[in-house]
Amino acid sequence: MQPIVEIHDLSKSYRRGGQIVPVLSDIDLDIARGDFIGLMGPSGSGKSTLLNLIAGIDKPDSGILRVGGVDITVLSESQLADWRAEHVGFIFQFYNLIPVLTAFENAELPLLLTSLSTRERRQHVEAALNMVGLADRMEHYPSELSGGQQQRVAIARAIISDPTILVADEPTGDLDRVSAEEILTLMERLNDELGKTIIMVTHDPHAAQRAHSIKRLDKGVLQDGER
Repeated sequence: MQPIVEIHDLSKSYRRGGQIVPVLSDIDLDIARGDFIGLMGPSGSGKSTLLNLIAGIDKPDSGILRVGGVDITVLSESQLADWRAEHVGFIFQFYNLIPVLTAFENAELPLLLTSLSTRERRQHVEAALNMVGLADRMEHYPSELSGGQQQRVAIARAIISDPTILVADEPTGDLDRVSAEEILTLMERLNDELGKTIIMVTHDPHAAQRAHSIKRLDKGVLQDGER
């Protein structure tokens, strides 16, 4: 079966002042459909850069990057925006919820760009919030929710359009241990029950252990994983 993510000889650098700073060098990585991988490495190792490339937020300097069989390196900015909306669900460390919108409205946001009717959108949102255990918090605002509950709303928003992949950048980094465990268990359920392919950047070895495999980056070079 063709991998959902195919990366070959991928390199990325940034210009800092008059200098070219290499961030990723000749990355080779295949991710199977339905996999759950953890990306680890010290700060500045290129973890978030690799995640952003896979998610189509940034473009590589060279190499092959296909997601779901689509070469996203050749897409224009507007094509990438459309592709991301359809295929990528984002989970961030700091939730990125809109304070003046309820949990329902925050989760609904990606669907406002679709042709779904109001009734269909409500059905999708209610199903997603039920999946993350927040059916009784739909009308609450972010300020009325705990950090763990806010992250659950963010996860509901990420899965609402049934994306091809979920990318998570330090999803438990701003949570206490109990809330972090709940979020990791939820991500495992999304992987096991819905078959979601998840790529998670984390500094936390305990969080990484929830993944099927761990890939390590060091100075922009992908090392052999632990499993």
